[in-house]
Amino acid sequence: MASVIAFVSQKGGVGKSTLARALAREAAAGGLRVKVADLDTQQGTSVDWHRQRLSQGIEPVVSVEAFANASQALAVASGYDILIIDGPARTSQATAEIAKAANLIVQPSGASLDDLRPAVREFHALAKAGIPKERLTFALNRIATPSEEADARAYLQEAGYSVIDGCLFERAAYRQAQNIGRAVTETKFAGLRAQADSLIQSIIDKAIT
Repeated sequence: MASVIAFVSQKGGVGKSTLARALAREAAAGGLRVKVADLDTQQGTSVDWHRQRLSQGIEPVVSVEAFANASQALAVASGYDILIIDGPARTSQATAEIAKAANLIVQPSGASLDDLRPAVREFHALAKAGIPKERLTFALNRIATPSEEADARAYLQEAGYSVIDGCLFERAAYRQAQNIGRAVTETKFAGLRAQADSLIQSIIDKAIT
């Protein structure tokens, strides 16, 4: 049975697809059988990225497929080493269903209180629904400065949740890489690649502990 890592959020634009795709790319590059299940049938961000990647002939090939719900995605998990769920950009019953099935639930967040407050409420709701807190973790994305990262990390930890080591800073190069079907770990700038690699490795480490 595959390890299931889910990226969830109650809002769009916080980096679910960004992190899901980067994790999938690194897993595929490491020789693992990986599937990204795109559950946002309205946006289909990961599916669109997959098509762009194929059209550019970028290796390794990352398997991405749209699913109407978590149950459909989980039904194919036995054929893979890792199933990465890119959840819908909204709170729904599907979020709880995803969380119950996942080994690790990652919620990306920016540093503004507009991002942090609802993100904490989302995890509080999952914890109240019976999801163990040790399976809930945050990843910081679109961060402006190291001090902003530190403040956001402190806020989330004070709320009672773990935060993945590292973060993604707000950089145009990350968007440019994704625009052509690459992951943030495949940007042409070595320093930014290293930063993204470090964050993704931290997610992997958290998932296997």
